[in-house]
Amino acid sequence: MQEASLQGKRVVLIGGTAGLGLATAHATVAAGGEVVVVSSRQAKVTEVLAELPTGAQGETVDVRDEGEVKALFDRIGPIDHLVYTAGEPMTPAPVLATEISAVRQFFETRFWGAYASVKYAAPHIRSGGSIVLSSGGSSQQPGPGWAAASSALGAMEALGRALAVELAPIRVNVVRPGMVRTEMWREYSKEVREEMFRSTGEALPVGRVGETADVARSYVHLMEQEYATGSIVTVDGGRLLI
Repeated sequence: MQEASLQGKRVVLIGGTAGLGLATAHATVAAGGEVVVVSSRQAKVTEVLAELPTGAQGETVDVRDEGEVKALFDRIGPIDHLVYTAGEPMTPAPVLATEISAVRQFFETRFWGAYASVKYAAPHIRSGGSIVLSSGGSSQQPGPGWAAASSALGAMEALGRALAVELAPIRVNVVRPGMVRTEMWREYSKEVREEMFRSTGEALPVGRVGETADVARSYVHLMEQEYATGSIVTVDGGRLLI
């Protein structure tokens, strides 16, 4: 039995110009895939296309605008896989001290952006294709100030399971990363970030926090794994065990 690969497969990565999305773009290319990286900023698209191999494509979209999302997939045309990693920076937002409008904005990108992307991408996904969404460890282990983030991430997991049933035979899976060194933590100072990575890593069974390449392999695996749907793959260095 031949091992599945992404050779010749066309993959759209929304959020594909930074962090997990960019790492997944590189991993997809390494697996033989053809990538379309999508960002809200043209400058980031231009920068990333300069480092990806010839043949990679780039698009811009505001995932909070349903019309833009529909137009994006109409332009792109037939694809094999959709990967959604777009999201706002991760910062605590205590319920009593945070405006509800700010929480709604968090959901606009992380949840509703993914919802719209799936809605308009699904009709263009070829036979055997898939969708991979993104969650996070705080969906299972929330801390003080993480009500908004935990709720959005939990909603993504529920959405992934429901879509796996509704969109079948398109496969739909979710990657649930733990703490990873990405731009998502840019709201913290460098000193605070490094201390957080150090202390968290020392407490994990693997002894370190994740790198983007660690998690990117899981996105690629779920695109290649033709018998997986409705799965939530946790890649957190053992965080849920402690």
